[in-house]
Amino acid sequence: MTARGDPTAVLCSGGLDSAVLLAHELDGPDDGAGNRAATVHPVYVASGLAWEAAERRWVERLLQAPPVAGRVAPLVSLECPVTDTYPATHWALRGTPPAYATADEEVYLVGRNVLLLAKAATWSALHGVARIVVGPLAGNPFPDATPEFFEMMETALSRGLDHAISIAAPFATWHKADVIARGAELGVPFELTLSCMDPSNDTHCGRCSKCRERLQAFEDAGADDPARYAHRPANLLTGA
Repeated sequence: MTARGDPTAVLCSGGLDSAVLLAHELDGPDDGAGNRAATVHPVYVASGLAWEAAERRWVERLLQAPPVAGRVAPLVSLECPVTDTYPATHWALRGTPPAYATADEEVYLVGRNVLLLAKAATWSALHGVARIVVGPLAGNPFPDATPEFFEMMETALSRGLDHAISIAAPFATWHKADVIARGAELGVPFELTLSCMDPSNDTHCGRCSKCRERLQAFEDAGADDPARYAHRPANLLTGA
């Protein structure tokens, strides 16, 4: 078990959840002795997915703005490609994501958290970081986002790397509307986040299931989403 004052790596994709996660980590509870993370390292892992170029640009903008600007270490950029693993026809490589009204299960990326954690943990072992923070939310339907999975990964990574690794998921019991409320409290600039699987000109498409999830969460939180949308649905249920 790592102390709360130890250096921390935060997996940061540039999406709404990870942006709030980063700010939350900077402002989160201490270890009981007044210590927060000594250094927070935002970590971006590129896998060759269609939306990553836009994501990366928004991550860099986010890190230059309050409340995180000047408070985190430089962005750690890692590569863990799936272009040699997923078929070339995979929707995440082609940029043809599941449609607006599809179920969350449709966006499952096989091995996603296995690969992200293995890559981030290897970097952490080489840089003296023992705590990795990830952002799955309540209701996440995927097998690699459960408490049991993270516990088993902690054990496997710690043993395999000969370096103690702790994996924290502070939003595991939160819904997206809760994350938005926390982000508003912390002053997170939501307009500098991207939660879209088919962005164009760094703008949300408004037609994929990730855009639907985001828009409905803002409505549930009683807030307006300041991000740009190529299509902003009038009907959040149907996407029309």
